[in-house]
Amino acid sequence: MRSLITVLLVLAVTLVPALCGNTQRPDPQPETPTETRSRFAALDDVRLLANGLLQLGQSMREFVQKTKGQINDIFQKLNIFDRSFYQLSVLASEIKEEEEELKKTTVVLTANNEEIKGLSEQINSKVDGILQEKSSLQGKVDSLEEKLRSLTSGLMTSEQTAEINGLRDVIQSQEQSIAKLLEAVREQSDQLIYQRSKIKVLEEKLASHSFAQETIERTPEIFNSEAPTLAPYLTSSFSSRTEILNLPSDCSELFNRGEQVSGVYAIRPNGSEPFMAFCDMSRGFGTTVIQRRRDGSVNFDQNWDKYENGFGEFKGEFWLGLRKIHSLSAWGNSVLQIQLEDWKQDRHFIEYRFHLHGPESNYTIHLTHLSGDLPDPMSNHSGMMFSTKDRDNDRQQDSNCAHHHSGGWWLNTCGDANLNGRYFHMRARGRSERRRGIQWRPGQKNSYSLKLTQISVHPVPTLPSSSSFETDHFQ
Repeated sequence: MRSLITVLLVLAVTLVPALCGNTQRPDPQPETPTETRSRFAALDDVRLLANGLLQLGQSMREFVQKTKGQINDIFQKLNIFDRSFYQLSVLASEIKEEEEELKKTTVVLTANNEEIKGLSEQINSKVDGILQEKSSLQGKVDSLEEKLRSLTSGLMTSEQTAEINGLRDVIQSQEQSIAKLLEAVREQSDQLIYQRSKIKVLEEKLASHSFAQETIERTPEIFNSEAPTLAPYLTSSFSSRTEILNLPSDCSELFNRGEQVSGVYAIRPNGSEPFMAFCDMSRGFGTTVIQRRRDGSVNFDQNWDKYENGFGEFKGEFWLGLRKIHSLSAWGNSVLQIQLEDWKQDRHFIEYRFHLHGPESNYTIHLTHLSGDLPDPMSNHSGMMFSTKDRDNDRQQDSNCAHHHSGGWWLNTCGDANLNGRYFHMRARGRSERRRGIQWRPGQKNSYSLKLTQISVHPVPTLPSSSSFETDHFQ
């Protein structure tokens, strides 16, 4: 292009004098006759110059069209960036408002906890006094019994009989008072446990809000980082064995006790160590949520240790952990609920009878289809061990499906279903890239990455109507 312009400029400089003619008059020479020159350039030169100029114009037009296309692409990317930045700003303001409300609630609950502690100490002191009185009365009763034994040869007087009966009435009334006080102490203890659980939940929520705020302020590279580990088992956070024994076995039992607000609670399934779990109470019964995907804020391409112990944030996206899921379903009387939403806002669900073996079998899963409006690709996964990128337990001998397709799952071969795949905010371009997404793909249908997923567990219901599953909303 540059060489063509140079040639055209040289031609133009050469031909300009020929086109314009010579304006200087030659010196008169009488000896030689005057030579006449043509005022016009040769036709071939003019055509050559015209063709060069046409080629130059065509090249300039192509360059302008290409530049316009690049500018349009830049404007489109700037518009997408502006929309994303606005959404992040709105989300950040909402998180700040919720964090302030949680802080206020934490202060109120802490004050209530202190009042309950003071009341419990007063009751304990009264109980100690009553126990001392009981021991003194017991001593008097013992002395009277000695007197009775000494008088076995004779008859007791009416005064002695009345005294003994009076002492018995006093002892009975004292025992009733002690029983009432002990019941009050139990109620106060239950109240203390409930308040501590509430405070623990608020602390978890505050921690999750802080992490979410940091996530928004950081760059999108966080999606490739290691996911935060969920709260560990909570044996050390309880002050007595009584508190541990009083914990519900799962969210269903918690709902039956009267707690009907969705949130994070302490549970103790089947006599295991207690841990925190998210309870979904929005459908007329309680379910324990074991997985949730909704915005791609957590990287689910994690190793075996992370999938075994759990990762993510209860407020956003998380995986509860294979050890905890096993404790929820160890008896084989559990229902697994899977709720999905695609990018067209279509929502569906499916339910299975569910049993999960322990770590000795790499958490082998067993599923029996119960109900739902989704096709069933998981029938090919029943009886499979769990696989991650660093522990390959699938049946594909020549490849590691968890490594190639991202995320950990009960994989048979590389296909059909994987709800722990990579989160795509828009449709991936390549077929191989789409297969790495969140999939629920029976048969030979095309890969399609999902927008929202939620997997929950609850016991097999006693009444058929209680197992109905609504798909109106996600928690």
